[in-house]
Amino acid sequence: MSFRIGNVTIETELALGPMAGVTDLPFRLLCKEQGAGLLYTEMVSAKGVMYKNRNTEELLGTAEAEHPIALQLFGSDPSIMAEQAAYLAERPFDFFDINMGCPVPKVVNNGEGSALMKDPERIGRIVEAMVKAQPKPVLVKIRKGFDRDNAVEVAKICEAAGASAIAVHGRLRGEYYGGTADWDCIRKVKKAVSVPVIGSGDVNCAEKAIRMKRETGVDCVMIARAARGNPWIFAQCAAAFAGKEVPERPTVREVAQTALRHASMAISRYGERRAMPAMRSHVAWYFAGYPDSATLRRRANEITGYRDLEQLLAEYIEKNRE
Repeated sequence: MSFRIGNVTIETELALGPMAGVTDLPFRLLCKEQGAGLLYTEMVSAKGVMYKNRNTEELLGTAEAEHPIALQLFGSDPSIMAEQAAYLAERPFDFFDINMGCPVPKVVNNGEGSALMKDPERIGRIVEAMVKAQPKPVLVKIRKGFDRDNAVEVAKICEAAGASAIAVHGRLRGEYYGGTADWDCIRKVKKAVSVPVIGSGDVNCAEKAIRMKRETGVDCVMIARAARGNPWIFAQCAAAFAGKEVPERPTVREVAQTALRHASMAISRYGERRAMPAMRSHVAWYFAGYPDSATLRRRANEITGYRDLEQLLAEYIEKNRE
């Protein structure tokens, strides 16, 4: 089923969570094809935009097929966040998203990401400034809290400041991605606000996507780490939401074909020299859980070109015929 954020319709109740170094343009397109309704760019530094950083500019690239997509900005200065949102408003994004959940030290130590959860008043000023500075809907992505659960408080502040949707990851900053996500926290946020709520945390299969919607009432389920090497999870969840039979996991040959296509797309965007080292991690994720994946992962760490990957996967398919 579809839902709406502002005046934009999201065709499936599934979002691909932003992950630095993972959810770039080629990977987002693969997930979109499988049924991800809402996409986000990787985290983009508002200061990086302000200083015209070349690497930041690359993160801003999108494709027509990605819509609807949110540009995720991070920063802690309301005026800088608003100014850069206004500067980027003509770019082909459907939404702006404010990152208030990143737990990594280099972001938190600058007072950004999940560190903002310690300062609800600042959060309100950032959201309000960005809403007023440009015409596109502003979303926020928060955690359960920094060192205490204040997600409901923050969500109410965001809504009052003009946020059009709120994504909640059910963990404190110190938990990073360990332990079990607190879905009750997400349920409380959904009950407390009237804007759409996106739930995040521990959804790694269609059954859990159904459970999250049932137990929390969220409008959309966000899948992040479980999508690494597994864009098919969106097709499985979409089928479950529609009451249809959930597709089986792809065959070794189908996974190899997708991995090669992914590599080809990455080469087209970045060039072979940059694309192939990054594909080593993707190959490991693609084949996790398949036969002899440890050997494949080890050999994938040695690939330097597309032909190397093509040969490696041809040998793997031959060895693991299904």
